[in-house]
Amino acid sequence: MKLLSTLMLSLLLAVPIVAAEKPNIVYIICDDLGYGDVQCLAPKTSKIPTPNADKLASEGMVFTDAHSGSSVCSPTRYGLMTGRYSWRTRLQRGVVTGFAPSLIAGDRMTVAGFLKQNGYATAAIGKWHLDFEYLDPKTGKRYSQKKKHKTPPIEAKIPDGPIHRGFDYYHGFHHARNMKAVIENDRVIEHDDVINMLPRLTRKAVEYIESRAGKEEPFFLYVPLGSPHTPIVPTPEWQGKSGLGKYGDFVMQTDNVLGEVTKALKKHGMSQNTLVIFTSDNGCSKAAGIANLAEKGHRVSAHLRGSKADIWDGGHRIPFVVRWPGKVEPGSTSDQLICLTDLFATVAEMIGKPTPASTCEDSASFLPALSGNPIKSTRAGVIHHSFSGHFAYRTGKWKLILARGSGGWTSPKENQVPEGAPKAQLYDLDADPGERNNLYIDTPDTAQQLLSQLTADVKRGRSTAGAASKNDVKEIVLWKSENGMPKPKRKKKKSK
Repeated sequence: MKLLSTLMLSLLLAVPIVAAEKPNIVYIICDDLGYGDVQCLAPKTSKIPTPNADKLASEGMVFTDAHSGSSVCSPTRYGLMTGRYSWRTRLQRGVVTGFAPSLIAGDRMTVAGFLKQNGYATAAIGKWHLDFEYLDPKTGKRYSQKKKHKTPPIEAKIPDGPIHRGFDYYHGFHHARNMKAVIENDRVIEHDDVINMLPRLTRKAVEYIESRAGKEEPFFLYVPLGSPHTPIVPTPEWQGKSGLGKYGDFVMQTDNVLGEVTKALKKHGMSQNTLVIFTSDNGCSKAAGIANLAEKGHRVSAHLRGSKADIWDGGHRIPFVVRWPGKVEPGSTSDQLICLTDLFATVAEMIGKPTPASTCEDSASFLPALSGNPIKSTRAGVIHHSFSGHFAYRTGKWKLILARGSGGWTSPKENQVPEGAPKAQLYDLDADPGERNNLYIDTPDTAQQLLSQLTADVKRGRSTAGAASKNDVKEIVLWKSENGMPKPKRKKKKSK
């Protein structure tokens, strides 16, 4: 009987997932959690216990080749919300800092807005980091980011925040430097110590799930955490838990958010019809004390080169774990290439609705992968982007990097690469996942093929099939190191 049940489950999972009853969707995205920080992803080099992520993996599917849209915060979040790479906007490098109009145009559909149009309740609880303005509630005038308003004032109104971009409810903060300003819906409601933010987000996420109990309408709960990003502030009950210092403790407390959310789903009978995704917005930050952690045996990027901000995979290959009971085989793994921009197209296919026109320019559905089938995408490859705006292009086993160094914060940076080094990098990731053997000079045809595809994807305003779209800016510079970036430092000759 047990054998028959196992065979029936295997047959069901082999059938492609098709639109049926709309599932709840819980999307938890950590901030600066490295690929190697999750123990089950790198058991030999991860020394921080992550029992809840490990359990989710045992109950679902791990994607081993998942990538954020960028190696830093804001660009990734834009891509996740819109299905479009952020470098198609004004954000050509770095991150946004608030007190400015939303990076997401008011007429651009978000995944939350799309789901709302199709019968979902939508909520965002956590870090937004996509810009919005703060207005004086009495005069309606914009506050500027001067010393006086370093922290947005209580009662400040927000005219272009999450609830104006598809969410019914929002509770959280803009970004790390404004974490004291607690926002609910379209208003700053209080100032609170930063150490209280992670417990607050945990509590609010659980409360939201409780509020949906007994309701027929499905929900989309987006939980963009602000941890384990700086400020690294584990609460007293988590301090000392990891034995690896504050960062390890904060990772454990971050993992606990997933545990509390999954407990709430189970308590209210929602586990079976909820798709849960657990991921990160980019690699681990150097603020974690990467070298010190490595001395203790913990490698934040596992076998990958680089970390947050870099164009190497340690900057943008991220944990990505999916659980969907009855749809995703427990303990399964996928090595198919996906990007966080792919959420939009995936949920559209999942609920059986076409993506609206002028959306999802860079989004490909990974729904087939959840049932063990190949992803059928019109996108030739995935485009990577670093903190400094350097590009890379990935297709199959090949990765072309239009930079001489890391393109980010890891040495060698662009101004540290010796003169005479190739102007680009090309890696065979099957043979060289650590990106050490540069084949750019030796394999020019492959390099040119990837460059041509990257160029076409940028110019067409989209990387998927469809009518050509427009980027928000007239010119997007591909070769950053040849256009105003710092030149390599020359070694000074010793005086005789």
